[in-house]
Amino acid sequence: MSAAKVDIRQLPHGEGLALPAYQSAHAAGLDLLAAVPEGTPMILAPGKYALIPTGLTIALPPGYEAQVRPRSGLAAKHGVTVLNAPGTVDADYRGEVGVLLINHGDAPFPIRRGERIAQMVIAPVIQAELVPVTSLTETARGSGGFGSTGR
Repeated sequence: MSAAKVDIRQLPHGEGLALPAYQSAHAAGLDLLAAVPEGTPMILAPGKYALIPTGLTIALPPGYEAQVRPRSGLAAKHGVTVLNAPGTVDADYRGEVGVLLINHGDAPFPIRRGERIAQMVIAPVIQAELVPVTSLTETARGSGGFGSTGR
């Protein structure tokens, strides 16, 4: 398995938190932690969303992206998920990695410092060269849209 080298920097409000880490030998995602103030959890009310700080900035190599994805445990147990899943961190972005969480559950959800709130998957990206044409090749599916292949 090859590894992409990613520079990572903790911002002052993220100091003392563990760096993102894989939780098993074959995990695809690194866990991201909430960098909210100690002793002051952020309360996410039902139906509301908030941008949660991670206290991290990263420098991805060209040709890579970081995808911010939900944690299945938060979704299954509390109805809390990443609103714009997957969120994309581009290789030229140098700001703080944030996690946009939404509470689809029926109870307020406290987000505490150091809580695992999302996972980050580093993935290669291919940029497309768009070629204007006057028609496309024919396929058996054609223009069949949503649900058209499930018959």
